[in-house]
Amino acid sequence: MLRRVNKSVIPCRSAESWHLPNIAAVLGLVIFVTLLFALCSRESLNIDESTYSHASQRFEMQVLPGPTVESIKEAEVIWQIPFNPEAVLFIAHGCGGSALNFWDRSPGCPNCVGLPEEKRIVLDALAQKFAVIVITSTDVCWSYGKEGSRVKHIIRWWLEKHDLVESPLVGLGASSGGYFLSILATKVKFRGIVLMIASGLFDQMVNIPDDYPATLFVHMPKDVDRRRKIDRHVEMLRKKRIEVQEIKCMEFPITPNWLADRVSGVDQTTSTKLFELFHDKGFTDANGYMKNDGRGTPWREALKQSNILLPYGSKLVHHIQEELNLAYAYHEMTSLQSDHIFEWLKSRL
Repeated sequence: MLRRVNKSVIPCRSAESWHLPNIAAVLGLVIFVTLLFALCSRESLNIDESTYSHASQRFEMQVLPGPTVESIKEAEVIWQIPFNPEAVLFIAHGCGGSALNFWDRSPGCPNCVGLPEEKRIVLDALAQKFAVIVITSTDVCWSYGKEGSRVKHIIRWWLEKHDLVESPLVGLGASSGGYFLSILATKVKFRGIVLMIASGLFDQMVNIPDDYPATLFVHMPKDVDRRRKIDRHVEMLRKKRIEVQEIKCMEFPITPNWLADRVSGVDQTTSTKLFELFHDKGFTDANGYMKNDGRGTPWREALKQSNILLPYGSKLVHHIQEELNLAYAYHEMTSLQSDHIFEWLKSRL
């Protein structure tokens, strides 16, 4: 540590009065201080770099590799826990889906599919410090009897195994999974639930518990019948003094880079060619809006007749179709509102 010098005891001298040893001493002191400053600065820089390096390694170790796949009570369960989780998110997929849709293929999950909207929701959840668990339904769609008891026991066992029993639990269910989650929430203590493109089964419940969790409807108003039922259920829950909100997802035009931005493996050139193909075949209007969703558009047949080659062959067909469904905004899982969804969920914790 450098001692502070009291200047009052040093006689003031002109430059000519300094002797060579004094100059050498001063120069030595300057060099010493400079080196000390540089050393301190470098140590500080190393600390910062080390911190960022460890944080980066921890992020890669906890988030980027594939999830853990288990068979619990004859059910396929896939989960991932970020470093220092603040809450747990249970996800229920829609009809025809599975837990495999929520993660990219990896050595730990060789059969994972990684559909764009599903995996983005998981990535957003992990980034927000939510541990994620997804369970595949027994049948194509969820049933609401024995399935509920089975999932309840799986969640409880999993929370105990990973020492997460005290962590706040929230849920998100899409389509059939949303209807299932609305019933499951009468058996499992959730802090909040998100019903995506689903109105819930509130009109079939004999009695909605007073402690039913806060509910967020994420839906697409173009689906008029479902929207009307959601409106009724919103009023029903509010009369029970249960907190309820909704997010409305509207249609939007696709652009030449839309698929490149949303689907891993689709490059800009292929995305532009597909955009032009959809326009030439009349699948989109003059403003780029889909005239129908991907399920009702013969775009696959048009693709076969074109000279466009998709990367990985036909493996990306479902990924592309999901994004076309999303743009049409009638009935599709969506991660576009993830910021609002997780902000709302965090406010429930």
